[in-house]
Amino acid sequence: MPITPDTKDWTWVLDRPCPECGFEAASFALGTVGQLLRENATGWQEVLARPEVTTRPDDATWSPLEYACHVRDVCRLYDYRLGLMLTQDDPHYPNWDQDQTAITERYNEQDPATVAIELRDAADALATSFDAVAGDQWERTGNRSDGARFTVQTFARYMVHDPIHHLHDVTSGR
Repeated sequence: MPITPDTKDWTWVLDRPCPECGFEAASFALGTVGQLLRENATGWQEVLARPEVTTRPDDATWSPLEYACHVRDVCRLYDYRLGLMLTQDDPHYPNWDQDQTAITERYNEQDPATVAIELRDAADALATSFDAVAGDQWERTGNRSDGARFTVQTFARYMVHDPIHHLHDVTSGR
């Protein structure tokens, strides 16, 4: 099962390196979240230019295009959720079914060039939102529909792992 922003057992991401991609959520300064998101979006541009971008490695694994659409939508969703956390007291986020979204939105039929632009723009918007977080805002809280509770700080660390992990998925040769 891919590591995704709605995986229920999420706290391990904060405490130890990811066994698949090696990312260490505790290793970066919070002030670099925006930079990490923008750098990651740049990496997706090359992936989306590949001729085999719609090829799935097996029936249970998304294609690079599907992963890119997912990352784009994660950036959009997390920008919305971050906005809730910064403007409301202890908000609850609406549920998001990422698998249903992939089917409904026909991820593997989308235009890779358009997705490249949309992913870059969504990552930049989220990065800009994180760039504006300061001081005690990092301790504001929010809640996922499955009961997971985040501070903006844990939300940021958890979120950054997702696009990095998925870029690793599509570039590691698995």
